[in-house]
Amino acid sequence: DPVPPLQVIRPEPCHVCGSRIRFGKTAIKCCQCQLLLHTKCREQCPSLCTPRPRHHTWPREGVLADFAPSTPPLVPTLVVQCVTEVETRGLTETGLYRVPGAEQLVREWKRKLLRAGGALPALSSVADIHVVCGVLKDFLRGLKEPLVTFSLHPAFLRAADIPDDAARDTALRHVVSKLPPANRDTLAFLMLHLLRVSHSPDCKMDVLNLSRVFGPTLVGHSSANPTPLAIMEDTPRQCKVVAHLLSLPPNFWRGFVETEQENLVPM
Repeated sequence: DPVPPLQVIRPEPCHVCGSRIRFGKTAIKCCQCQLLLHTKCREQCPSLCTPRPRHHTWPREGVLADFAPSTPPLVPTLVVQCVTEVETRGLTETGLYRVPGAEQLVREWKRKLLRAGGALPALSSVADIHVVCGVLKDFLRGLKEPLVTFSLHPAFLRAADIPDDAARDTALRHVVSKLPPANRDTLAFLMLHLLRVSHSPDCKMDVLNLSRVFGPTLVGHSSANPTPLAIMEDTPRQCKVVAHLLSLPPNFWRGFVETEQENLVPM
């Protein structure tokens, strides 16, 4: 739904190719969703546009629900887009999520995606897939509270400590169901993704490897300022939680995200 070309007053990134539209250059802006793009990128722009709700722009930081869409499954677009990109071209990469991406690029792309709000620039222009993995991890780490939330943190640790497999699984399912809906849906979406990564022989990232990487990211601590002792004690337990979550049957996780699967196709 484009308006006639306009002149750019302050440099902004093009939502299609991601590179900056320089001062004084002409650009096209959609009057529905406010998407800004180079005139030359018009052809590659998806024709379907989603009007951006006026009240909801993404914050620099927040809890997960601040980034989630308004209809289920409540998985932030940024998470969907990173996961989709990784599954499109990353499942043959060794050390997926363990090998770091260039720090500066990770920061740059995370900032670019957060600034874009719901209509994200394509990640296909990021040459190194490890950068995309880094953006996802950095986004999850940067939340004001971890995905499992501060209040449920102790319950997750307790459930993971139950020695009997069946009792532990029941307890974990119960705690997962108590999560805020956006946290629960996003956790389910990520678990299904990490299971696919663990099943890829090329990645060489089994459940144990993935739980070491994602323990601190997804489980974190029970407060924003943990003591050095808590950090030391929490680390092995965080990994244990993720490993046990990944051992729950995929159908349990699918129940949360496959209600309206079409919502998970990124724009």
